[in-house]
Amino acid sequence: MKKVVFFIILSAFFFGTMEVSLKIAGNDLNAFQTTFLRFFIGGLVLLPYGIVEMRRSHVRLKLKDWIYMLLLGIVCVPASMTLFQLGIMASNASTAAVIFSVNPMFTVIFAHFMTKDDRFTKGKIIAVVIGVIGIVFMIRPWDIQAGNTVKGAVFLLIAAVLFALYSVLGGNTIRKIGAFTQTSFSFILGSFVLLVILCLTGNPVLDGVVENYVIIIYMSLVFTGGGYLFYFLAM
Repeated sequence: MKKVVFFIILSAFFFGTMEVSLKIAGNDLNAFQTTFLRFFIGGLVLLPYGIVEMRRSHVRLKLKDWIYMLLLGIVCVPASMTLFQLGIMASNASTAAVIFSVNPMFTVIFAHFMTKDDRFTKGKIIAVVIGVIGIVFMIRPWDIQAGNTVKGAVFLLIAAVLFALYSVLGGNTIRKIGAFTQTSFSFILGSFVLLVILCLTGNPVLDGVVENYVIIIYMSLVFTGGGYLFYFLAM
């Protein structure tokens, strides 16, 4: 039990530093570039655990599994997390953290339509309504706080919706494929898709990496790789 509590505290701490770290990184690095680097490196950090998990569970990935993990990666990395980074750069870090943290509210909605057992209940409906009201008062479109923008709030809300979709889609296969396996491969595959986008649009890939190696190591190894690692170890 002590080990589980330790893992939970570490993962919560690492994730808790995410928005501030990404805002710092975004001052010198492109939003697409930042997202690519942290999820590619983070995926590599989780990959050894995924390989061990596959061997222990005797999992053999088929073509449909790779396609499904590619879909997961696209929803998470180039879609949700890139919008998340853009939203952070157009908002205060604290606002970004609160808005994105409502993604479980959207998970409830997706789960109702995409799973067999996780249906709407009266309590869940009340929670969603309260969540929507909370988002409105957090954004305050009638009196936007200095440092926040409507554009940033929209990016963050869409990112939260897409991450909720990623969570539900991933939940449908995570027991079959494995948590470490599915997460590491989906991160890496999604990063490759984002790399293609970076190359096609002429955005930088490695420019500024040397100058910002400290924040890149922290955001990639600590709260992306390490955060998810301790999260799964706790589970």
